[in-house]
Amino acid sequence: MAQNLTVPSPRDITEPALKGRTETMVLNMGPHHPSTHGVLRLVVELDGETVINVAPDIGFLHTGIEKQMESKSYQKVLTYTDRMDYLAPLSNNLSYVLAVEKLLQCEIPERAQVARVLLVELTRIGSHLVWLGTHALDLAAMSVFLYAFREREQILDIFELVSGARMMTSYFRIGGLAYDLPADLLPTVRQFLDLIPARIDEYEDLLTSNPLWMERTIGVGAVTADEAIAYGLSGANLRAAGVDYDMRKLQPYSGYETYNFDVPVGKNGDIYDRYLVRIAEMHQSVRLVWQAVERLESLGPGPYVTADRKIAPPPKREITHSMEALIHHFKLWTEGIRVPRGDVYSSIESPRGILGTYLVSDGSAKPYRVHFRAPSFVNLQALPHMAKGFLVADLVALIASMDPVLGEVDR
Repeated sequence: MAQNLTVPSPRDITEPALKGRTETMVLNMGPHHPSTHGVLRLVVELDGETVINVAPDIGFLHTGIEKQMESKSYQKVLTYTDRMDYLAPLSNNLSYVLAVEKLLQCEIPERAQVARVLLVELTRIGSHLVWLGTHALDLAAMSVFLYAFREREQILDIFELVSGARMMTSYFRIGGLAYDLPADLLPTVRQFLDLIPARIDEYEDLLTSNPLWMERTIGVGAVTADEAIAYGLSGANLRAAGVDYDMRKLQPYSGYETYNFDVPVGKNGDIYDRYLVRIAEMHQSVRLVWQAVERLESLGPGPYVTADRKIAPPPKREITHSMEALIHHFKLWTEGIRVPRGDVYSSIESPRGILGTYLVSDGSAKPYRVHFRAPSFVNLQALPHMAKGFLVADLVALIASMDPVLGEVDR
């Protein structure tokens, strides 16, 4: 078990230094430092180049998203979720709509369920590609950065195909999807799936047995399974320490229990194992997307959103000749969805770990309270423990290996 689970504040480090303590040096790293992967300030106490203590200082990107959600209807809240973890907007969409759907006890068409799995697994691959490219760049491996972003462009093209937007998609809706899947989606996805496994192997050829990569990552920032659990780590950061914990297996959602895939688990909990776990996760996501493609092909055309007109608006073809459909449409876009009174918690396995949505409804068309269990925020608190005793250069590698997104941390 971790010896000290407290997370130091910047003041804990700066105050002793201001009082004349001169045997160590206090250094500000960030908030505008490329290696902090966002607007993150680290107050670092150093003995030479050795890290004695680290205090993460967050809040520089605070947008008040959770508070703003209280003033918007349930449909309009969705657009805020894209902007938290901006590398995995569809995962954010999914966590939120699942929470609302739990309160509504809403049935989702199978076509929409399968499409959700397909798109969030593509999101996982795209997010991991950004992590891999920037992680490698932090350790001076520039080629991997260019290659990883080359493949990510194809994923963003797929998102643009289905939603019209490359990043802030807002494509999932309460009750299903915003629009039906385009006819050319599956051929485009198949083309990407034919390509990506060999490209992942190419990344491994460049890094996995690379002596410089191994020297910078093996044994650095290791945490035990007990320490990882005690700090609340989740996602690849937890599984790299040997803990087999994945929400898709343990608390399945969107039909994940019907898919065949494995959960990659490491042993040592160091930077190298976090790298290996995420690489393996991309291969598993490819397996999942293949299965989703085959299911969509076998399902054929069908409903992509719930038929409950108090939740999803009727199609436009109905509005032209049905007064009832017109009334439903008018009430949904003027009053919004009225969600039954109560509270609910829904969580998914996002690319960064467990992303939970806690939602409180007072029976109106606006949420009374929305709060997110953001994995980047929780994971970041383990950084001081991981970094102690290592070098400043190792601290750069450590931040990258944790894969934080500061929009999700600050919200």
